[in-house]
Amino acid sequence: MPPKAKGGGKGAKGGASSGSDAADKKGQGPKGGGSSVKVRHILCEKHSRALEALEKLKAGVRFNEVAAQYSEDKARQGGDLGWMSRGSMVGPFQDAAFALPVSSMDKAVYTDPPVKTKFGYHIIMVEGRK
Repeated sequence: MPPKAKGGGKGAKGGASSGSDAADKKGQGPKGGGSSVKVRHILCEKHSRALEALEKLKAGVRFNEVAAQYSEDKARQGGDLGWMSRGSMVGPFQDAAFALPVSSMDKAVYTDPPVKTKFGYHIIMVEGRK
């Protein structure tokens, strides 16, 4: 009897948990419209430069200002890549972007350590999800 109660309790807890996860995923998953993210990044060819950019962010400098100073790609103006859909980004970048919570420039939540792709090292933040 106790193992059954324990298993039942665990199952109920897991059921409630997966229920809320399902609800979260419904709002963010492909079917719920969560197939795109409004993303900004700072792209650096060298790891050391990406680490310098991270230090600036940690010191409280706004994400777009650090991107303008450090990013080495076409999104140099604040690092804004706009809305990007699932499947249009390289694997590690996409995984990181969809794992991040939505945040703002003032209180940016970004990838730390930087994400390495074939393009270099990215510090990524997500401004929106749909």
